[in-house]
Amino acid sequence: MKISIIGGGGLVGSSAAYALQAGGIGSHICLIDANADAALGHATELLHGSCLGADQRITVGDMSDIASSHVVVITAGLRRKPEESRLDLINRNVDLFLTLLEQVKSAGLKENAYLLVVSNPVDVLTYLAVQRSGLPWQRVLGLGTVLDTVRFRSYLARALQVPATQVQAVILGEHGDSMVPIWSSATVAGLPVEQWPGFSPSVAAKVFEETRTAGATLIKLKGGSGMAVGLSIREVVQALLYDSRRILPVSTLQSGLYGVRDVCLSVPTVVGCGGARQQVELPLSAKERAGLQNSARVLREIIDQVEARLGRPRPSVAVERRIPRSAWQRAGA
Repeated sequence: MKISIIGGGGLVGSSAAYALQAGGIGSHICLIDANADAALGHATELLHGSCLGADQRITVGDMSDIASSHVVVITAGLRRKPEESRLDLINRNVDLFLTLLEQVKSAGLKENAYLLVVSNPVDVLTYLAVQRSGLPWQRVLGLGTVLDTVRFRSYLARALQVPATQVQAVILGEHGDSMVPIWSSATVAGLPVEQWPGFSPSVAAKVFEETRTAGATLIKLKGGSGMAVGLSIREVVQALLYDSRRILPVSTLQSGLYGVRDVCLSVPTVVGCGGARQQVELPLSAKERAGLQNSARVLREIIDQVEARLGRPRPSVAVERRIPRSAWQRAGA
C-alpha cells in the first residue's frame, strides 16, 4: 500500500513519514514537496533507518505518484504573516489547498483512494475537498480533533498522575477555538474521571486550556507541532489500510447527527475499509451538545465567507452506496 504525503519536506509531513515508518504502516512512503531538497533530505534519513524497521520503499516523488497512491495525505500549508487576520490566512491557505487539490485530481487520483487532510483550517479544507475531490465523502477525512484528543488525554493523565494509556477522553467539534471537551464520558481505567482522586473543576479547566492552546504553545517554543501530529496521522492511516475500525474523532461531512449538517467537523467515527464507515451519535450533556452546534455555526460562517469569495457554485458531493460491513511550507497544527 502506497502512502503519498504532500508537504513531506516539512515538519508535519516528515514527522508523519517517520511515524508511519516506525509503525511499519504501508509498503511505500512517498514524500512530495515544492522544496525537493527538503523532501530528499527527509527521505534519505528515513532510508538510513530502514534496515531497523519494516520492509518499506521510501521515495521522493511528485504529483505523478498520486495515480498509484492508496492514501494521499495533504499537510502543506502557509504560516500566518505579521498583522495578518485569521480570515486572510484562511483565504491564502484555501487558495493553496485548492491548487494542490486540482493537481491531485489531474494526476489521476484513484476512485478507491483515501484523502486525508491535515492542513489548516482542517475542517474548512476537508469540506472543500469533499465538494471538489470527486471522491465519495466517506473517503475524504480531516485529521480533525484526533491530535487535540491525544493532547487532552496526555495532559489529563499528567494532571492526575496516571498512565496516559489508561485515560479515555475525547475532544469533538472544530479543530480550533470552539473545540468541545467531552467530560461526560471521560474515564481513567474505565472509571468516571469525575470520581477520580485529585480531579476537580479547576483541574478540568486547566487541562482543557492546555489542550486548546497547545498548538500556539508549540509554535512559540519550537516553531510548530510535529511528533504528536505525526503519530495522530499514523493512527488514521493505519485504521484505513488495516480496516481496524477504530473509533476516531476525524473530521467528516455531517448530515444531521447532533443537530449538525453541511459542515465537516469531528464526531466519533468508525474508521476502516471504505473510510468513514459509521458516524456515531452518543448522549452528550446539554452543554456539550450546544458546544458542538456552536462549532458547526463557527465553521459554517467561515465556509460561507470562503465560498462567497471564491464565487463558484457548490458542486454536488459524490455519494457512495452503503459500505459493505465485510469488506509547500508547513503550518503548525
